[in-house]
Amino acid sequence: MKLHRVAALVLAPQATFELACAQEVFGVRRPSLPARYAFEVCGERPGAVPTLAGYDMVVSRGLAALEEADTVVVPGWQHPGRPAPPAVLDAVRRAHRRGARLVAICSGAFLLAEAGLLSRRRATTHWRMAAELAARFPEVQVEPDTLYVDLGDVATSAGTAAGIDLCLHLVRGDHGAAYAAQIARHMVMPPHREGGQLQYAAPASAGRPAESLARVLDWAAGRLHEPLTVEDLAARAGLSPRTLARRFTGQLGVSPGRWLLDQRIAAARALLEETDLTVETIAGRVGLSSATNLRRRFRSLVHTTPGAYRRSFGRREEDA
Repeated sequence: MKLHRVAALVLAPQATFELACAQEVFGVRRPSLPARYAFEVCGERPGAVPTLAGYDMVVSRGLAALEEADTVVVPGWQHPGRPAPPAVLDAVRRAHRRGARLVAICSGAFLLAEAGLLSRRRATTHWRMAAELAARFPEVQVEPDTLYVDLGDVATSAGTAAGIDLCLHLVRGDHGAAYAAQIARHMVMPPHREGGQLQYAAPASAGRPAESLARVLDWAAGRLHEPLTVEDLAARAGLSPRTLARRFTGQLGVSPGRWLLDQRIAAARALLEETDLTVETIAGRVGLSSATNLRRRFRSLVHTTPGAYRRSFGRREEDA
């Protein structure tokens, strides 16, 4: 399989964590996991690039790397209030016109907005900078609470760990949920978060802190084949359904019902990729009762049919 070329464009002073988000997902070769990406780092020109961590990194390639990339990642732009270098903006625009996917992590959205790639389109960034992005680029439809926004040709994410969420989301779209799950497992990452989830939890009220939902989440994840309901989750947690809903919204940014559906669809995706089970059998295994129900739910969340998904991401002979 031809490797998908990913180029990370670093700009002084470079945020090291945002760069590491992309490098960990796209650039690490892992035992027993077939390579799907070729990752490299480039700058405006070859040479030393200062970082926010107090050291310089040396890059061997300049903007010519963007002419060969299938995906261009902008892992932050630390000067959102000043114009980006014209050569950088031109190179980013050329890459986009050529068909490369543009991905901005955190403040990198400012550079894509300045390049004109977010005009009249949805985008997000770190919640702390969302108002500034909206003020500087009023033509951008800024979503301040969203983890990430994927428009196909352009994607943006919130700060820090949301960059990992976006990169794993892109891998799922490129090579399927099972392949992305293996990368996440190597990274010791929790199950993926959907882009529409909140960037941060609601502030806790004074007094006794809310108890973690981890136990009830683990319990439910091991019983997806059962006809679980929100009432079942509430009973397991020892809470009323209304209190459970508040906890879910505060800690996860989604309702209990939506979380449960997301887990069922994620399990169905993995079974479609890794087994030859019928859609009817898979529906039963993930607690969606029938093939008709699975197809309806699957299309609403994944925007394709289970059959088409299996044809795209079903287990290949070289991966067996």
